[in-house]
Amino acid sequence: MDGGGGDGHEWPEIKKAASEKRRELVLQGPTVDRRVSTAGGLSSAVYSLTLLNYLEVSQCPSLTQLHEDIRLLTNLQSLVLCRNKLVSVPRVDTLQALKVLDLSVNELGSLPEGVCGLKELTTLNLSCNRLETLPEGLSQCPKLSTLNVSKNQLISLPPDMFSERLELLSTVLASDNLLQELNTEVRLLPALKILDLSNNKLSEIPLTLSDCPKLKEINFKGNSLRDRRLEKMVNGCQTKSVLEYLRGKSRVGSEGGSDGPRNTDKTKTGSQRKKKGRAPEDVAHMLVRVVHVSSAPPTLMVTVSPEVRDVRPYLVCCLVRGLNLRPGNALKRFLMAQTKLHEDVCGKRTTATIATHDVHLLKGPLTYGVKPPTQLKITALGRKEMSAVELIRNLHLEAEELRKQKKRQNVTGLHKYLQLLDGQPLYPCLMDAEGRVVSFPPITNSEHTKISKTTSELFVEVTSATSLQTCKDIMDTLILKMCELNRFTSEHAEEAGTDGEIPAPSNNSTSELTVQQVRTVDPDGSLKVVYPSKTDLTNCPGLTVLW
Repeated sequence: MDGGGGDGHEWPEIKKAASEKRRELVLQGPTVDRRVSTAGGLSSAVYSLTLLNYLEVSQCPSLTQLHEDIRLLTNLQSLVLCRNKLVSVPRVDTLQALKVLDLSVNELGSLPEGVCGLKELTTLNLSCNRLETLPEGLSQCPKLSTLNVSKNQLISLPPDMFSERLELLSTVLASDNLLQELNTEVRLLPALKILDLSNNKLSEIPLTLSDCPKLKEINFKGNSLRDRRLEKMVNGCQTKSVLEYLRGKSRVGSEGGSDGPRNTDKTKTGSQRKKKGRAPEDVAHMLVRVVHVSSAPPTLMVTVSPEVRDVRPYLVCCLVRGLNLRPGNALKRFLMAQTKLHEDVCGKRTTATIATHDVHLLKGPLTYGVKPPTQLKITALGRKEMSAVELIRNLHLEAEELRKQKKRQNVTGLHKYLQLLDGQPLYPCLMDAEGRVVSFPPITNSEHTKISKTTSELFVEVTSATSLQTCKDIMDTLILKMCELNRFTSEHAEEAGTDGEIPAPSNNSTSELTVQQVRTVDPDGSLKVVYPSKTDLTNCPGLTVLW
């Protein structure tokens, strides 16, 4: 197989993309896979679409390699080749505009040559392959912010990955490998926020990890650490506690012995000391039960208008039951977690946006479409009803006032997502059966469907202008976070919250969630996507999915 076969006449998507001079092309699923199998690869016509800036070829197990003419697509900004059976990928050094490269869930034993020379690359997803090593040179990708190498066979990470030159690298996911150590130079990554090295072969966590100035979330579960106290902490404690412990050991040097500083237990409450002896496996299990779309009421279906293609085309939705928001500060923790995801994996909402709704306040079926800015009216969270024009004007004024108060030269990053709609003649929105706007991504969702402590079922949406896979990955992350929050709530029996509220009795004492599949369809009723599918939720450490 040479990675190319057939012609454009057999591939209507390619023919349409060529005739309409489209910038995006998605080829995925069984129909495309059958063509690949018959033709011996992708149609060679795909490599003539030199205007493309987004190409996705996914869920095609017959696709084992690509033709070297992929190098002709020099305008590509996103190349998504996930969930195939690729054993190799040709050189990509000519794709100098590439920002996102997703090669996850394939059979790759090595990276394509030229990856380390991509100066604009921000996201590199290599998860679920057969990589045993990574090449030196990742530090030559100065804009790299997210690296995912989970579920491979890596024994070590290249030393130059821990370099001040990677000043934007904020997320490193390397769970389920064979890593034996974490380089002490990890402290040199100034932007590192999320580090997942769970289920590896680590025996030590370097004390220098606590020197990472922005580190907010770590996961070292499933490693056999020499420091048994530290091992218990990483299996049951929050990131802040682990980093404080490492700082304590760093300060006292070797005086604390293998168990670290002897006084670290003095500040613990009685209830915390009782929990210290709990085995790690007691807190590691999280469960999601998926309810098939055939069991869903028709009101849960979302119709996607073709007009959103040029504004914010990608959307996935699902319904979640079992998230326990009633006790103490559970609701506050969930809202804070959602904000944190917006800050981190959603790139301050510039990559994707999450919105949650109380199902019982929604009137379906729903429509994801567009409206002119002056005609889009919404009652935004905590505000009165106003048009999108008024809302964005108010948000800009608030951002400017905040900038002045903070005495900054530039508007805070929290408001950068406002710029995403600049110059757009139409704005994206999610509407209920009565035409009321319940969500205005990436800006806000509606006060009318706002979740509360009494919310028992959540309708969750993730939208993006980047890729469908981005939406799915972020939804996966959100569901995993929901399970973790449920587990935290049940384990701590939720003492009275900081708001002084007495916890209500809960029927949900586990981290189990039920996720109802939701379909999005085009106006003709043809399926666009269903979430979760069998290939979703597969890269969530500690999560068991039952179908």
